[in-house]
Amino acid sequence: MSGSSTARLGWYVRRLGAMSAAEVAWRVREQALRRAWSRRQVRRDQLASVRPLPRRDRRFTAVLPPGADAAVPERARKAIIADAARLLQGEWETLGVVRTDLARPDWFLDPVTGRRSAPDECAFALNHRDEGRVGNIKQVWEVNRLQHLTLLAVAWYLTKEEAYAQRVAGQLRSWWLENPFLSGVNWTSGIEIGIRLLNFAWIRRLLDDWAGVAGLFEHNDLALHQIRWHQQFLAAHQSRGSSANNHVIAEAAGQLAACCAFPWFDESERWRRGAARLLERELEHNTFPSGINRELASDYHGFVAELGMFAAVEAQLAGHPLGTATWQRLCAMVDGMAALVDERLQPPRQADSDEGRVVLLDAPEHNRWPALLALGEALFGRLDWWPEVAHDAGSALTGALAGGRHEIAARPARRPSRFADAGIAILRSAGPGAPEIWCRCDGGPHGFLSIAAHAHADALSVELRYGGVDILADPGTYCYHGEPAWRSYFRSTIAHNTVEISGRSQSVDGGPFMWQRQAHAWEIGEADAEYRWTAAHDGYAALRPPAGHQRSVWLDPGSRAIEIADVVNAAGHDVRVAFHLGPLVRVHLSGTEAKLSWPHAPVSGSALLRLPASLDWSAHRGETDPILGWYSAGLGRREAATTLVGTARARASLHLITRVEFTDGNASHEPESVVIS
Repeated sequence: MSGSSTARLGWYVRRLGAMSAAEVAWRVREQALRRAWSRRQVRRDQLASVRPLPRRDRRFTAVLPPGADAAVPERARKAIIADAARLLQGEWETLGVVRTDLARPDWFLDPVTGRRSAPDECAFALNHRDEGRVGNIKQVWEVNRLQHLTLLAVAWYLTKEEAYAQRVAGQLRSWWLENPFLSGVNWTSGIEIGIRLLNFAWIRRLLDDWAGVAGLFEHNDLALHQIRWHQQFLAAHQSRGSSANNHVIAEAAGQLAACCAFPWFDESERWRRGAARLLERELEHNTFPSGINRELASDYHGFVAELGMFAAVEAQLAGHPLGTATWQRLCAMVDGMAALVDERLQPPRQADSDEGRVVLLDAPEHNRWPALLALGEALFGRLDWWPEVAHDAGSALTGALAGGRHEIAARPARRPSRFADAGIAILRSAGPGAPEIWCRCDGGPHGFLSIAAHAHADALSVELRYGGVDILADPGTYCYHGEPAWRSYFRSTIAHNTVEISGRSQSVDGGPFMWQRQAHAWEIGEADAEYRWTAAHDGYAALRPPAGHQRSVWLDPGSRAIEIADVVNAAGHDVRVAFHLGPLVRVHLSGTEAKLSWPHAPVSGSALLRLPASLDWSAHRGETDPILGWYSAGLGRREAATTLVGTARARASLHLITRVEFTDGNASHEPESVVIS
């Protein structure tokens, strides 16, 4: 057996061990169902023989109200048209890769590896994790979400320029023709199918006044089959058990939206009821009472909130509104987002991120949260403590579609700084005239469900920003598939601003989306202290002898300093403490003092970092053997950044004090790169 085969077998054994008996039974049934469904595959050469659906009066009524376009701000309008013009030329960026082939996209090509998967292979026979067969699957799927066509449809809606509608129609027909039912890699994931359904609904809505829209959708047998095939798949193949995270939310949201926007099939009402129940149940299951998503991955919090809001609006428009508790939960998620962001409206960088979007109604921005807050404001209204956000096309059009705001009772009267159930604390400086000091402290559960698929081994880590600039930075994600060493590093303990003991992560890595053993963290002391936080975790209790870590963080707003106090009970073990500096931060390390500066950041500044004297400190930048000193701004992107590492062989408990003092001095004469003296 080859090494790769052995590794795959080991992964399957570990994955099986993470399942309950009920989930194992369900997965056995699911495999049998997939084998049976394989006979239902439609290949491209069989499309002509697919029986037409019964003729009936199919009309699309889920339209925007007249004049909704007038509410789109001019700034957003210009950005949309500029990006639509690029798309007409075939240029588009997907996950850090600039593509120039989007005028006539190859729906099966990965632009990173150059690999092209087999279009006619049955989806159930394809392993989308096998990069050798399908390439980088995230790159392939990103274009197949068809969100770029939704943006082109917005451009048509705003300008009525025929070229935009024609490009949308041509590429939709191409996709429907080249991706018949269960053929190819674009039918291997329910989350992708759900997102496409949401975009089908919005494309049809935005093109409603276009002369060719009925011929593209309701009078087009292939379109009708595709919309029905997508829903048939989701009705029969749902994510469950240890996989019932954001995937099941996307499946339910897409199914619900499609049933409401396209109630054209005999099964539509049954599917709608089932999807509504599933979405409401799983939104509750996936969300802490505080409103924070249980995956504890900031990017997925926004993604799930967006899925829920778009699906809820479709259901309301169709006359089948979701329950009050679900609207309250969605509002709590948005209020949580408003509480978490820094002064530049940037979210935490906690755990995995794949920059997932649901419906693209505006020119894409790297930071999606301002648009989501604008959407939340359109649906729920903003509270006095919310940060100001700019309105955009998404909030204007969705707000017009919703027909008014939902009045939600018992929203927080002041900006929350603690989410105790999620283990998140935000310490921030107050007062006008000075850049904000923002610090996120992590003292909660490792992740969600038995595999915690999108978690990182980051217990007791901190993120520290000055005026929205990363100073002590979370490293990000970089990759999901195809580069296991990099995937493992970006999820590891040493890649985060916390303490590593005995050369291993606090939680045991079981594969790219699985943890075999999860560290548990808990907060200590007052949960509502404004400027202090203390927590501990048990991730090293299994070592021999057992080891432990407790951390306290104190923000002193008067002296504009952050102090981090670590108690590391690790006698007999090697200890490493890591502080990862943001990519814009320069550093001059001398002994246990590091002078930091960021003169070319959006908000410039400087700081003195005083490090624990009982550790030996070294600086690392862009190293690959082993990997250390890296920062990822987004999936598919990485850049060298400086990491300071302190090491010691512990003979007794270590009491370590780290202090960051923001000096706000002139940093123009600091060195361009790391200097160690």
